[in-house]
Amino acid sequence: MKKLLRALLAGWGAKKIGGGKCGCIGTIIVFIILYWLLGFVF
Repeated sequence: MKKLLRALLAGWGAKKIGGGKCGCIGTIIVFIILYWLLGFVF
């Protein structure tokens, strides 16, 4: 359950931060960074 919540939060954050400006590659990179950082929080 924690991994699912972590993935959802990272996905939402990646869409907000890298949504229109960075393109697909930027969104994926932001998702990976947020997912990694949220691993320390949970």
